[in-house]
Amino acid sequence: IPGTTMAPVAVPEVVLKQRRSAERLRAERAARALKAKATHKASRQVALRRAEAYVAEYRRQERMEVALRREAKATGNFYVPAEAKVAFVIRIRGINGVPPQTKKILQLLRLRQIHNGVFVRLNKATIEMLRLVTPYIAWGYPSLKTVRELVYKRGHGKINGQRVPLIDNSIIERELGKFG
Repeated sequence: IPGTTMAPVAVPEVVLKQRRSAERLRAERAARALKAKATHKASRQVALRRAEAYVAEYRRQERMEVALRREAKATGNFYVPAEAKVAFVIRIRGINGVPPQTKKILQLLRLRQIHNGVFVRLNKATIEMLRLVTPYIAWGYPSLKTVRELVYKRGHGKINGQRVPLIDNSIIERELGKFG
C-alpha cells in the first residue's frame, strides 16, 4: 500500500549471533594472516642474510686456501689441505655370504640394504670401519652441492616419531629452531 510505512522485519536472535560470530572469526582470520605475512617476511630476510653470510664464509675459506697454497709454493714447501670431516657412504653389495663382523659394521653404519646411503662423521674408528667393509660399500667426500641435492631429494626427519620428508625449511625451523 503506497504511503504507509512498514515496520522493520525482526531478525531472529540466532541469526544475529551467527552474523556476529562470523564477523569476529573473519576479523581474527585477517589479523592472523597479517601477522603470518609479517613473520614470513621477517624470516625470509633472516634467511637471506644467513645465506649471504654462508657465501661470504665459503669465499673467504677458498681465498685462504689459495693464499696458503701460494705461500707454501713460494717458500718451496708443500701445502697439505685439511682432511674431510664427513663422508657419504653407500652400500653396493647385497647380503649373500657376508661375514658376521662385516654384517655388524654395516648395521652400525645403518647400511642394512643395498643402495642405502648415510653421512658418516670421519674419525679414526669410522675410517677403520669403512676400511673393513670396503668390498660392500662405496664412499667419498661430498661437496656442498651434492649434500644439498641429497637432502632436498631424499631427506627425511623424525617429527613426533614419524618420518617426514624435508620439503622446505619451515619443517626444520619448527623442530630445530629452539636450538639456534
